[in-house]
Amino acid sequence: MSTWLETDNYMKQIQYIMFLTLLAINTFAQPSDSWPSFRGDQNLTGVSKSLLPTSPKLLWTFETADNIKSAPVVAEGKIVIGSTDGIVYCLDSKGKLVWKFDTGNSIEAPAIIVKGIVYIGNLDGMLYALDLKSGDKKWEYECDNQIVGSANWWTDGKSTSIFVGSYDYYLHCVDAETGVVKWKYESDNFINGAAACANGKALFGGCDGYLHIVNIATGTLDKKIDVATYVAGSITVYNGKAYIGDYDGRFFQVDIENEKTTWSWEHETTKLQFIASPALLGNKVLAANHNKFLYCFDKNSGEKLWEYNTGKHVEASPVIVKDKVIVANMRGDLAIVNLSDGKAVWNYEIGSQIISNPAVANGKIYVGAYDGNVYCFGK
Repeated sequence: MSTWLETDNYMKQIQYIMFLTLLAINTFAQPSDSWPSFRGDQNLTGVSKSLLPTSPKLLWTFETADNIKSAPVVAEGKIVIGSTDGIVYCLDSKGKLVWKFDTGNSIEAPAIIVKGIVYIGNLDGMLYALDLKSGDKKWEYECDNQIVGSANWWTDGKSTSIFVGSYDYYLHCVDAETGVVKWKYESDNFINGAAACANGKALFGGCDGYLHIVNIATGTLDKKIDVATYVAGSITVYNGKAYIGDYDGRFFQVDIENEKTTWSWEHETTKLQFIASPALLGNKVLAANHNKFLYCFDKNSGEKLWEYNTGKHVEASPVIVKDKVIVANMRGDLAIVNLSDGKAVWNYEIGSQIISNPAVANGKIYVGAYDGNVYCFGK
């Protein structure tokens, strides 16, 4: 016969096993069929959980009415992308139009998809919230100048905040449900890129030459770190470190707590700008430069591990997929290289410049090009 103590111990063991199971689910159950922001996650690490076929084939194209400068995002089997024709397009997995929404002005900023809602800005400075299933507008919010970078999001468990930078110098934070402004944080110049989100903070580099760290709950400045020159792209944040490429051709790591640059790298002669945002996985951080090269660095020391010559200027951010890296250039070349050594294993000549990174979800690569087409590669 079991004693009360034995039963109690047994129940505790069952509860502990359930806790470990839930922990494992929460840790590893990030979907491989989704790419809800232009860098894949809130930290802007540029890492996909998907798999890639060995030799991707062109499966379909979809034509918009003008150039595509925006990056695609993917959720719930739908691909969302904006065009400079001012229209937000939602496609199904076979490239068929599900809905479109006319914003009235050119779209360069990528969208984000959060809880079935698409958030996207345009050059009028309007931020829109659209239902992913229908394309119906839920609300709109107006900034005082253009939006060229993606929004990001954060939740405190009770409400969700959407924040986005603008050329009006402000980082704007609005309620995700209503679009009502929560706060505005003023920087000293244009905000080009998306703000990363980590530990309840929004982090971004702007044209004012500072790394700004803002408390998302309150909109107050936590830290403002001098990084010397302006940052055109988005930054990547991981474990208390920020990885930044600037317009003077430096790529560097910033220790946020100690407010200092811990390592810095620049090419000996070219010193061209970093427009593309970094990608980070494990001990490797990748950055692509206007000098045609994709670089891989040791994220702790800044040692250059390898380089890959793409053949043309790069503004599109690299994307890491398992042990591979996808990179696109402004000639319209799309390439896959090994994360281990930078050796090319696949390439495709689209023939029209690509300035924003691809989305990778459910074994497929989606990318927009300057010819106005969305391309899908898979098997």
